[in-house]
Amino acid sequence: MAQWQIIKLKKKANWVRRKILEMMVTAGAGHIAPSFSCIEILVALYDGGILRINPKDPKWKERDRFILSKGHASVALYAVLADLGFFPISDLSGFAKEGSYLGVHAEDTTPGIEASTGSLGHGLSIGAGLALAAKIDKKRYITVALLGDGECHEGSVWEAAMFAAHRHLNNLVAIIDYNRLSATGFLKNCLEVEPLEEKWEAFGWEVAVVDGHSFKSLLSVLNRIRSRSSPKPLAIIALTTKGKGVSFMENNAIWHYRIPVERELDIARRELSYKE
Repeated sequence: MAQWQIIKLKKKANWVRRKILEMMVTAGAGHIAPSFSCIEILVALYDGGILRINPKDPKWKERDRFILSKGHASVALYAVLADLGFFPISDLSGFAKEGSYLGVHAEDTTPGIEASTGSLGHGLSIGAGLALAAKIDKKRYITVALLGDGECHEGSVWEAAMFAAHRHLNNLVAIIDYNRLSATGFLKNCLEVEPLEEKWEAFGWEVAVVDGHSFKSLLSVLNRIRSRSSPKPLAIIALTTKGKGVSFMENNAIWHYRIPVERELDIARRELSYKE
């Protein structure tokens, strides 16, 4: 990908961060830090031309399927989808408000969202089912599931991983947002998931490790997901920073739930203002 295209994606990622900051402040709800850690991943998939989608026909039969298993990062996906035209950008102002179809967790009533998620540990199972259906129906679409690293504490994740490898679902991609923080603290102090790369390999997956905030690194792997010769499903471990983009939020567990106010908000707006 040309440098000017990378610059364009970086600008888009920064726009998404600014947009979701204002959405959460207006709503007084949401999960800002875990949303910020996966923005480059989402922008690479949707704006980087990886996923085959049609905003004018969200249920297009040949579309690729994307499952936001870490459904508490819904606000990031909402901003990306609205920007692409799945629904009006003006609807983003209703996030988490009564009568809005944009809930705090991802819901399948929202155009462009495949499954309601937020109860962690289920997205990969849904993705495996979709990938198996594609194999049975001889369809060419791929399925991508984005998981949190703390979500990998769930046994259902590893049941789905075993199933996908057993069924040779090489049309399934799991991306792990590896920011090393769960809702309450660092994984190493709660329940360590290392050695994560070796675990996915032991479960029968092909594994790639990338910088989750580098479009060059992300796209170097994502651009070849359709042309892989391996019969194995693919796990992409994306090394990220929780709260990426706002200095006082980065690697700070308290920002899993909190919404910035007063001086904090001024700092966040200033740091995100024109980081292009």
